[in-house]
Amino acid sequence: MEIFSLPSLFLLSTLFVFYIIKFLNKRNRRNCYMLHYECFKGKDERKLDTETCAKVVERNKHLGLEEYRFLLRTMASSGIGEETYGPINVLQGREASPTLLDAYSEMDEIMFDTLDKLFHKTKGFVSPSDIDILVVNVSLFAPSPSLTSRVINRYKMREDVKSFNLSGLGCSASVISIDIVQRIFETRENAFALVVSTETMGPHWYCGKDRSMMLSNCLFRAGGSSVLLTNAARFKNRALMKLVTVVRAHVGSEDEAYSCCMQMEDKDGHPGFLLTKYLKKAAARALTKNLQVLLPRVLPVKELIRYAIVRALKRRTTTKRESTSSGIGLDLKTGLQHFCIHPGGRAIIEGVGTSLGLTEFDIEPSRMALHRFGNTSSGGLWYVLGYMEAKKRLKKGDKILMMSMGAGFESNNCVWEVLKNLDGKNVWEDSMDRYPELSKIPNPFVEKYDWINDDTMSFIRV
Repeated sequence: MEIFSLPSLFLLSTLFVFYIIKFLNKRNRRNCYMLHYECFKGKDERKLDTETCAKVVERNKHLGLEEYRFLLRTMASSGIGEETYGPINVLQGREASPTLLDAYSEMDEIMFDTLDKLFHKTKGFVSPSDIDILVVNVSLFAPSPSLTSRVINRYKMREDVKSFNLSGLGCSASVISIDIVQRIFETRENAFALVVSTETMGPHWYCGKDRSMMLSNCLFRAGGSSVLLTNAARFKNRALMKLVTVVRAHVGSEDEAYSCCMQMEDKDGHPGFLLTKYLKKAAARALTKNLQVLLPRVLPVKELIRYAIVRALKRRTTTKRESTSSGIGLDLKTGLQHFCIHPGGRAIIEGVGTSLGLTEFDIEPSRMALHRFGNTSSGGLWYVLGYMEAKKRLKKGDKILMMSMGAGFESNNCVWEVLKNLDGKNVWEDSMDRYPELSKIPNPFVEKYDWINDDTMSFIRV
């Protein structure tokens, strides 16, 4: 019996070690480390200040006085500052007649600017030929060949690079791209991935008079980002952050949610982007569905139990009228330290902050990103993250909740863990000494166009 037991024991031991190694390799492949990210910053001549914005509005001959007042009033209350960047064709006065070249030029400038800087700063350990996965997300521009092919051609990437070109996903496309990368990482070892997030604004500037479609002109600006990711454990010490979890929620089965944020033509045939009043309700519902799954993954059990007990007691002791209050009742700070809210607009930022019980300090990065760069669609979250890093808020062990919302209607969120104290230089470098103080200065529109709030003008028709 002893003769047979020794080989059997050796075989069992070998199998045990094999499965342990297999389990560890599989777990390592699930890791997703952020090595670097870059945001686009335009040139000074691309800035949309008060004067330039007013001239763009004045060029729209379809506007009556009421539409003109509506646009200026919206700009004055949008939370957007004087230094955001606009598309070239709009600045040149050609918003009504954009060309295909305008779209390509806008994409090339943003994508290649951020990728050139990213590869320059990581050239010591990563080159374009090392990239295994490439994801580019641009909602409103899907040419042939694809934008991923355009990137592959410029940087001469390998023939076996896995490329994904995403369109139509709106402002939450960056988190969707990260989710795709993480899932591919589970099937590949020691892989590198690039996620490029931006939007083409110039060819989609609205030139009609539908108020629900004018809003996009007031909020959206030129911008974008590129992010380098890997699942290679040997780069953990170089990494800035590690992905903790990703959760996606889609409420597009509801007709109102599906149509609240939509590319279309107005009744006069002018193309643009429609934003309806249901947008706020759709965003709230999608975010609620998302956080119901995400928060139990990142908050401590103690806080979840406390919340359950308090909620049960409140149900017994309060009426429906008394139960309406701000905040969700959970102390998010027990498991999360920072909050990247998509800078889609002042109402979105403040609404999410109030509903989650966040402080002014918590929503400051999103408000400042909106003020300095505007709503840059899927790239917006990375400007918020850049503000946190430039302010030296991000410390080792901190967790960051990224919250994005986009057409469909979707809420796609993720959580990152900071792996080292961060204080790198980025697009905020020349703005840090002016923020948040600069955002407190009254909007120039309010002073220069104060007549827009004079209701005695309402009877006039142009």
